[in-house]
Amino acid sequence: MASLWQIFLVFAKIGAFTIGGGIPMIAAIKSELVERKWLNNEDFIDIITLAQTAPGLFAVNISILTGHKLRGTKGSVVATIASCLPPFLIILLVAMFFTEFKDNQYVIKAFKGIRPVVVALIGVPMLDMLKATRMRWWSWIIVIASMTLVCFLKVSPIYILICVIVLAASVSWYNNYKRFH
Repeated sequence: MASLWQIFLVFAKIGAFTIGGGIPMIAAIKSELVERKWLNNEDFIDIITLAQTAPGLFAVNISILTGHKLRGTKGSVVATIASCLPPFLIILLVAMFFTEFKDNQYVIKAFKGIRPVVVALIGVPMLDMLKATRMRWWSWIIVIASMTLVCFLKVSPIYILICVIVLAASVSWYNNYKRFH
């Protein structure tokens, strides 16, 4: 069982070293929590799914859910504070000094160099999640259709989520109806 101090240290590390927050944090969280055996792959995927669908900041939702899974309400509070504190302090420092360095060529090049890393930090955990879910053919159709609608037709993900929820509820209702009649 993870102590509150261990939870604080792990989430502070994640918060301090994950560039881009939110989705790029997934890889860091997975390596920290699954490799420590605090969560298994299924729990991790469940937490990511819930965090993505819940309102609010993705990184905060992950912290709340993971902290709760590990140590209840106290774990949620500790994980959330720990994941938010380092980025808050870093942003505060950057805001204080950035105006002096914003036109510096080295700073501009550093930010451009970070972009591909953020893309990789988003892509790798998504591929890991796809592998771990062992999806059926109809799940792949939903994935491809959703990606197509969002990327190429600029459909809001909110509408896609609403449609999938309605579809899933309808299929579930139909299956239950068929089973009992």
